[in-house]
Amino acid sequence: MLQKALDDINLCIFAQIILSKHQINYYFMLKNHPKGLVSAALANMGERFGFYTMMAILTLFLMSKFNISESEAGALYSVFYGAIYILALVGGIIADKSRNYKGTIMAGLIVMSIGYVLLAMPSLITTKYIALGALLVIAFGNGLFKGNLQALVGQMYDNDKYRDKRDAGFQIFYMFINIGAMFAPFLASWVRNTFVKMQGYIYSADLPGLCHQFLDGKMAQDVIDGRFTELAVIASSGASVSNLTDFATSYLDAFNTGFHYAFLTAVAAMAISFIIFLLTKKSFPDPKVQTKATQANISKEEIKQNAKEIKQRIYALLAVFGVVIFFWFSFHQNGLTLTFFAKDYTLLGGAFSSAEVFQSINPILVVLLTPLIIMIFGRLAKKGKEPSTPKKIAIGMGIAAFAFVIMAVGSMGLPLLSDVKAQGGLPDAMKVTPWLLFATYLTLTVAELFISPLGLSFVSKVAPAHMQGLMQGGWLTATAVGNFSLFLGAMMYENISISITWTVFVAVCLVSMIAMLSMVKWLEKVAK
Repeated sequence: MLQKALDDINLCIFAQIILSKHQINYYFMLKNHPKGLVSAALANMGERFGFYTMMAILTLFLMSKFNISESEAGALYSVFYGAIYILALVGGIIADKSRNYKGTIMAGLIVMSIGYVLLAMPSLITTKYIALGALLVIAFGNGLFKGNLQALVGQMYDNDKYRDKRDAGFQIFYMFINIGAMFAPFLASWVRNTFVKMQGYIYSADLPGLCHQFLDGKMAQDVIDGRFTELAVIASSGASVSNLTDFATSYLDAFNTGFHYAFLTAVAAMAISFIIFLLTKKSFPDPKVQTKATQANISKEEIKQNAKEIKQRIYALLAVFGVVIFFWFSFHQNGLTLTFFAKDYTLLGGAFSSAEVFQSINPILVVLLTPLIIMIFGRLAKKGKEPSTPKKIAIGMGIAAFAFVIMAVGSMGLPLLSDVKAQGGLPDAMKVTPWLLFATYLTLTVAELFISPLGLSFVSKVAPAHMQGLMQGGWLTATAVGNFSLFLGAMMYENISISITWTVFVAVCLVSMIAMLSMVKWLEKVAK
């Protein structure tokens, strides 16, 4: 336990060292951007912290708490993550109609906090349906918050002074909001593991599933006498286990209660974000209190955009939304099938001591790689060779495909999940190195930086002024559709070859890339 804590601390220290080396670069990155940019990013850190807390532990919590399969956990996960983003459309409509973006954002933070508090109550969350209800409260709060904060960031760059820095601005925003996400998986797993230790046990990723299997009477006797008893003794700090039934019941209770308390970390993050937003909200644009002159200017600007042009802009956005659905369907497997893979097929240890820790890789890399990506695009821009935003998104699709090529190749020869379960878990000698997942997360992060922040930038640039909240909600709705499909990944993971499962995602990303490339010239014309 101590070694695990030290490994986690060392990884965090490493990240901090790298961050400190980049601080000068960060200063120059921010120098020519609106002062409200960092405030918006810091206010969004709470949402990201909660998001990555959920990504790290949600499916593992659902399976351990309610004894459900990977497919069923995947279905609940899909509903939740789909709702998070589709409700952003509702939040965007509310903010556009009221012109009260700031009030809607603050309401969202409060509602999300309530949802996390509900999840943190073991006595309340007694069925998977009650858990889903609490998750939908979080999703509704997120819908009020997320798209509207992005709309405010876009409005900062409507100023002629900053207009040409819109892409870089959204990349910086995206980088900073991931700082909170870096620490969420570490803290959530630490809270759970600490509570498990307080109950006299040691964390084991394999034990919850084995405990349920034993209690349900579905475990072969050789597994009971072998691997299950062995892990029970290890989890009991080497003490003999005289009654396996009592052990299984007690271990599950400790493990699941620890998960519940881990959700409280998200509540604290929400409170911090609320305070930051409250103290800095004057630095954000406020359409509600625009002068009549400003409103008149907006009206004249939109009048110049005839009905045909506005339709073209909306059609262009809808086309991009349709393509990115498939990216999010693939990318958000990081909290589902890739998390399952970390638990079932990956040799854990050292800095990669638990399946949840892998969820920190993505935000750490977002923070570290964003300055590099901005620098590369900046140099290309000086040479007149910078790709357009639609081309960058298409390139990102290709990079995502390559990430799953890495997984497909690295997973060749691994047995079916059903065979792994039948033998009580995969022997360590057959498990893959954690660096396989690290390489995949690294590649997926690069793809994300080509797609997500630049997609937000594209939406803010192309969307008509009176539809900013709605169109940002539309981008998130596309994400929702991809997330609603996540369960298909869980079904494939559970029922077919692991390598073939990743190959399907390769094909999905490649088709998306081709579709995007076919529309590039049209999208570039519309975005002018």
